[in-house]
Amino acid sequence: MSSKAKQEDKESSQIEIAAAEEIDTPAQAHPEADHQALGQAEEEPEPDESQAAEEELPPPTPDELKALREQAAKAAEYYDRLQRQVAEADNLRKRLAKEKQEAIRYANEALIEDLLPTMDSFEMAISATRDSDDNAIESLKTGIEMVYTQLKRTLEEVGVTEIDAVGQPFDPSRHEAMSRKQTDEAEEGTVLEQTRKGYQLRDRLLRAASVVVAAPMDDAEEEIEP
Repeated sequence: MSSKAKQEDKESSQIEIAAAEEIDTPAQAHPEADHQALGQAEEEPEPDESQAAEEELPPPTPDELKALREQAAKAAEYYDRLQRQVAEADNLRKRLAKEKQEAIRYANEALIEDLLPTMDSFEMAISATRDSDDNAIESLKTGIEMVYTQLKRTLEEVGVTEIDAVGQPFDPSRHEAMSRKQTDEAEEGTVLEQTRKGYQLRDRLLRAASVVVAAPMDDAEEEIEP
C-alpha cells in the first residue's frame, strides 16, 4: 500500500471518531439564551384571581335584579326613618330642656298664687287699724288671726305640717334640744316646752322644733347652745 492510501485511510478514521463523539455528547444551550428565557418567565405577571373570578361571574338574572332593587328601596326607606327619628329626638331634647328651665323659674307660682289672699287679709287688717279709732286693737287682733288662719291653711294644702313636740319623747331627728329642765312631773327625755315650732313637708323635715327636755331632779339644769 502506498503512503498516500495510508494517509487517506487515517483521515477517514479520524472523521468517523469525531462523528461518534458528537452523537454521544448532548448539545448544551447557550448560557445567555438560558438567562434571557428565565428573565422573561419571571417578568411574566401572574393572572389576578379576583379579576378572573369577576370575569367569570355570570350576569344577574331578572329575579336577582328585582331583589336588589327591593333591598335598595328598603335601605333608602330605613335611612329616611333614621333621619326623622334623630330630628324628632333632638327636638324633644330641646323642648324638655326649655320646659325644665321654665319649671325651675316658675316652680313657686302655685304657692305664691295661694298666698295672695293672705296678702289681701294683711292689707284689710292694716286698713282697719287706720280707719278705726275706738276698736283699733280689736280690729288688728281679728285681722291678724284671720291672716294666720289663712296662711296655715295654705301651707297645709301644699303638704306643710307643724311638728307637735310637747309631751313627746325627745327625737333628735325632729327636735333640737335647747336646754334641760329638772322636773319630777315627766320622765327623763320628755319634751316639756317648745320654744320654736318645727315644720315638715310631707315626710321631709324642713325645720326641727326647738325644745326643752325634762331632766331628773338630781341633775343640774344644762343650757345647750343652738
